[in-house]
Order: sequence, then structure tokens, then C-alpha cells
Amino acid sequence: MTTDPLRIIHCVRSPIGGIFRHIMDLATTQSEAGHQVGVICDSTTGSDFDNALVEALRPKLALGVARFPMQRQLTFQDMAATWNIYKYIRDMKPDVLHGHGAKGGAYARIIGTLLRLKGQNVTRIYCPHGGSLHYDPHRLEGRVYHGIENLLARFTDGLVFVSDYEYAAFETKVGHPKALARVVYNGLQPEEFTPITENPDASDFLYIGMLRDLKGTDLFIEALYNIRLKTGTAPTAEIVGEGPDEERYRAMVERFGLSDKVTFHGALPARDAFKMAKCVVVPSRAEAMPYIILETVAAKRPLIATRVGGIPEIFGRFASRLIEPGHIGKLTMAMESAMESPAELQIAAEGLRTCLAETFSVELMSDRITTLYQELRGVLPPETIAAKSSSRAAPITGTQSVLARSRNQ
Repeated sequence: MTTDPLRIIHCVRSPIGGIFRHIMDLATTQSEAGHQVGVICDSTTGSDFDNALVEALRPKLALGVARFPMQRQLTFQDMAATWNIYKYIRDMKPDVLHGHGAKGGAYARIIGTLLRLKGQNVTRIYCPHGGSLHYDPHRLEGRVYHGIENLLARFTDGLVFVSDYEYAAFETKVGHPKALARVVYNGLQPEEFTPITENPDASDFLYIGMLRDLKGTDLFIEALYNIRLKTGTAPTAEIVGEGPDEERYRAMVERFGLSDKVTFHGALPARDAFKMAKCVVVPSRAEAMPYIILETVAAKRPLIATRVGGIPEIFGRFASRLIEPGHIGKLTMAMESAMESPAELQIAAEGLRTCLAETFSVELMSDRITTLYQELRGVLPPETIAAKSSSRAAPITGTQSVLARSRNQ
């Protein structure tokens, strides 16, 4: 059998944050491996920083980057968007349509199914990246989105989950995958494992991420305020990122009297932001497999994070250091402890980093996902499939169960 280059199109709604970082790395690596790759994303989302990343990606891809208006919520405008994206993809004649996130996954699978009805041999891949899996299955919104996911599962050839947690959430909220599924961790570039030292005038804490309640930005600000109430002095902090709730957080900082202690910077490269503070805080209420955790650990920066999503899979034997999500008291205590005993967090940071490069590699991530495409298209010999499907590096401390491992065989 041959493994000819594939024509691959990645589809995502929002070209920001970790989900787009994943797509950029995957698309670039696949392109460097000889495949023809393109990306489709929303034209109405993204700051100047985000748009610059999109434009930097464009010349690296043989099939380029196309942007169409896409709404976050379900609206009647989705019908027009689907039709416009369908016409574009139809003319590109892809072998693989890989949808990322709830909306990108819906477009990819619906359009891929229409193309198959027209006689095109298109493989439909979906990676949730959290997305609709964050919704509460006991609430109406959750039941609606999980019902749609269950319907679209019938039109899915392959599933990629970025953590064992995400796989389990899909099983619980949507149902056991009917399609061939793989758990493939996000990966980092080799240069990201160079340690970073903070600036001489570094602040006490750094929050970096999207500015929205799901990521816990409000909890971070409230914890700074709580420390001031207890000690009389608020820690200094840097907030790096953009998001829908930014103005509310700025007002919150002013209301708490923290304006002279907290600085908002907008979006910045993570490795530049790491130099600005002694400790990174990721107080998320929900995650899948956040890049910012991987980037922080790879840079050997002290870190406070919550026990959500796939974060325990990264922390391994250090998972006991993770704090309960949404618990402002425990977050405040962890930040106080970081100020009192910074050496302990630094030791933990060094231990976490030990096996990260082997497990969270962008080359391994791309290889395992592309192998899934080829397996579904029947272009790999059985012995190659067996070797590559079992090539996932073990987690840092063997935290996976036998059941979780069996999903990757």
C-alpha cells in the first residue's frame, strides 16, 4: 500500500487560544510532512494579535487559509455559512475534513457528508477541544448540544480527544464513540522546553488566557483582593489576554482598589509573558488539555492550577498540588503559600518538566493524528497501524488506567 500525500482541511470557528494553537502546529507539521493542508475559520473573531497569527500561517499551507463569518451560538445564519463553506470546500476536493470545536466539528461533518453523497471520498474527523462537553448535561442547553453531538456522531469517521478526561466526558454526555477514536495529547515545539527566568522587577503573579469566567479570571482578581484584606497589601499581578469579559474585569479591579497592583496587557506570546511574574496562575473552571499549562511547565515556571479536564494528566504524581476549581478560599491560600514559600513551587516545576518533552511532542501529536487519517482511508499496512497506534508515550507518572490505554490501541 502507498501513503500518498493527503489533501487536509482543518475547520474551526474561533481562531484564538489553545484550539487555534493546536491547529497551527498540526497543520504546519502536516504540511512539512508533504501533505497539502488548508484552514477555514471565522472572519469576525480575533484581535490584531490573533489575526497576525492567522496571516503568518497562510503562506505555510498549500491550500491556504479561508475565513467566513461564523456565529458562536446556533442561529439561522449557520445555514448561509454552511452553504458558503460547502461551496469552498467542494472545490478544494479534500481527502480529510478535520473539524475542531463544536461549531467547526459540525461544519466539517455536515459538509463532509454532503460531499460523500456527491461521490467524493472524504474522511470526517472531529476533535471537541472541550467545546460542547463543558455544558451541564442536566440543563436544557447541555441537553440540546449533547443531543446534536449524538446526532452528528453518526456522520463521524474518526474522533480525536486531547485528554483521557475529554474521552470520558464524551462517553458520559454523548455516548460511547461509534467511530474510531484516539486520545492524542497536545504537543510542544522543542524550543519551548528552554527554561525561562523572570525579570528582576517581576510581579508576584501572572494570569494568562482568555478573559472569561470559564477560565477563572474573576477568581484570580478576587484572590488578590482577599490577600489584601488579610495582609493589608495586595500582591502585584499581570493579566495577559483578551476576551468577552475584559471590561467587567477592569471594573472589578477598580472596584476592589487594585488598579495600582494589576496591569492588563492584552494578548502576548506566552514565553514573553512568563518573564513578567514569579508565578503563573491558571484558575480555570473547565478545560480539555490546556496549552498554557504545558507551556508553563516546559518553561519551568512555578504554577498554580485547578484540578479540571486533562490537567491532572499533565501533573501526574504532583496532581495533589492542584486546587479545587471555583473554590476562591483554596485559590487564595495557594497564592498566599506561593508568596511565602516560592522555593517549593520551583521544585515542583522542575519535577513536572522532567518527562514532558517525551509525552507532549508536536511531532508525536501530528504523527498519531495523521496515522488515524491514513488508517481510516485504508492506506496503511496493518503492521504500521499497530506500531503507530501504540506509540503514544506514557504519561509522566503512569496515571492512565488500563481502560484508557486500551482506547489508543
